[in-house]
Amino acid sequence: MARIAGVDLPREKPVEIALRYIFGIGPTTAKQVVQKAQVNGATRVKDLTEEEVNRIREIIDREYVVEGDLRREIKMNIDRLKEIGCYRGLRHRRGLPVRGQRTRTNARTVGWPPRRRPRQTVGGRKRATKK
Repeated sequence: MARIAGVDLPREKPVEIALRYIFGIGPTTAKQVVQKAQVNGATRVKDLTEEEVNRIREIIDREYVVEGDLRREIKMNIDRLKEIGCYRGLRHRRGLPVRGQRTRTNARTVGWPPRRRPRQTVGGRKRATKK
């Protein structure tokens, strides 16, 4: 099993797909890494030679911010927004949608954890009658 950036890649998947299991690597980046390493993207991870794995690992370490470092960077950016008190920081602090989505409806499960809490049902209340 190939281990790159602290992630065990699934052995049965093609390299181009398996690289996406690393946080910070998506379809486009995976394709670029495979091209730079001069590896066939359709090759299964189990069929890679140690030299090919090392080339892929070296390219990712040298050129991309992935996994823990990327998570830390994202968290620091969000904390900075909260600290300076900008609009986006306030939205993060309150757990509401940050990127301009509507909140009158459909803001219950934007992102994870759900931003707005599930609706509280209030039932069985009767109106006071006038006399």
